[in-house]
Amino acid sequence: MLPEDRQPVIIAARRTPLCRASGALQKLRAHELLAPVLRGLLADTGAGARADAGAGLAPESVTDVVIGNAVGGGGNVARLAALEAGLPVTVPGLTVDRQCGSGLDAIVLASRLVAAGGGLYLAGGVESISTAPLRAHRNDDGTADYYSRAQFAPLSLGDPDMGVAAENVAAHYGVSRERQDVFALRSHRRALAAAAAGLFDGEIVPLAVEPGTSVEADDGPRPSLGPALMARFPPVFAEGGTVTAGNSCFDADGAAAVVITSVERARQLGATDGLLVLGTDTAGVAPQLLGIGAAAAAKRLLTAHGLAATDMALVEFNEAFAAQTLACFDQLGIDPERANLDGGALALGHAYGASGAVLVTRLLAQARRSGEQGQLALAMISIAGGMGTAALLGYRRLG
Repeated sequence: MLPEDRQPVIIAARRTPLCRASGALQKLRAHELLAPVLRGLLADTGAGARADAGAGLAPESVTDVVIGNAVGGGGNVARLAALEAGLPVTVPGLTVDRQCGSGLDAIVLASRLVAAGGGLYLAGGVESISTAPLRAHRNDDGTADYYSRAQFAPLSLGDPDMGVAAENVAAHYGVSRERQDVFALRSHRRALAAAAAGLFDGEIVPLAVEPGTSVEADDGPRPSLGPALMARFPPVFAEGGTVTAGNSCFDADGAAAVVITSVERARQLGATDGLLVLGTDTAGVAPQLLGIGAAAAAKRLLTAHGLAATDMALVEFNEAFAAQTLACFDQLGIDPERANLDGGALALGHAYGASGAVLVTRLLAQARRSGEQGQLALAMISIAGGMGTAALLGYRRLG
């Protein structure tokens, strides 16, 4: 454990509703999704300050804003969103791109900055797939050659599309269609139950999409799904394959971020609890099997700390595809019943650069709901190009 003036702790987390791309949030650009989340975090953290701690979290006391983004137009969306949120011009911003891992890696980077020198950071991720710019290579004659996604690996190593990579993982690790469908259906049912119980209410920041109209809830979970309907979905990415639209995530727009600082500073702000960042790791794997990257990172991280996956009280994995999620759980010895307790991206959607931060937002909410001092939590995400990031967290009361 680091000294309290350097031990990173996450004391607040917020997210937008997650909505299908080209849907309810399609008019909002990335910085317009993120700015309300940042404002919500400032309000949450300031409201918790003790009377002897002054005015709480003053916006000018934020050291930096570190934000992940995967398919935006560049230009440093972290800085733009910070200014849109009303932070003073003295607060800088840094945008991180590790594709799907960007949001989690932004939090990892902020935690390492706290460990190196203290400070207080707003960190997370955002994606507006609906407003992402069209991208093109320039031909020799200056004309545009549009493409749908960037290249993630040399062709000599293989650079499969995400769905093809999920099929590769399913075949290589023997993940059946039946298991994928059962897991995906459970994700929807858990997300529906969580929403009905109000478990997402405290973390969602409503978004005004036009005068008099706001979006306040996720729109992905489908109550109409059942085993018979799941079985009717045909394979999408390979003839005779097992990966379907039913057991794959959908693209979503959304943002999520956290407040991360030292335990010492958190106490000064009046925070009563939080998630300690105990360790992080990012690993590389074969690009053809990119979906297994999270398991490689988590395995190395847990081994370094002398832990096993069974020591984790809470686990959140980004469910881009049921196939890769189950393969990673199998590799780590994680019972799928004990992970993603409130559903995951199969039901809520995958907002690329935001998804890793959504995992941490969910873990903080779940840890607080349980209230068990010292419980361990694991956030994991697999990443395009053959990578994975994992973060080991521990719940601690600070009061």
